Amino acid sequence: MTKKSKQTVRIEQMEKLFDEAESSVSEMKKCLDRYIRTQKKIAELEDYYSSGKWRRDYEDDEKGKLPQDLKRGVLSQDGLYDLLNENDELIAKMERFLKKHHD
Repeated sequence: MTKKSKQTVRIEQMEKLFDEAESSVSEMKKCLDRYIRTQKKIAELEDYYSSGKWRRDYEDDEKGKLPQDLKRGVLSQDGLYDLLNENDELIAKMERFLKKHHD
């Protein structure tokens, strides 16, 4: 068995880093594209939540006025609020990342 040169070891290490980075960047691109497209839907959810319609729908659900088989995750006590906050936190995190990497 022959001993690997420092150069060969370095190239192998860099190749592993390259493969991982290439996969991560490709995955992030797909996720980011989807996330950006979803922002219109999130804006619509924000409008729904802040317009009073959410409160009315929530109260009608509490009174049993809505069909029992209706999917109602959007009416959960904290679900929509938490989603909107997580979205804001994610945007802030991306802004901090971009600021740090572009200064």
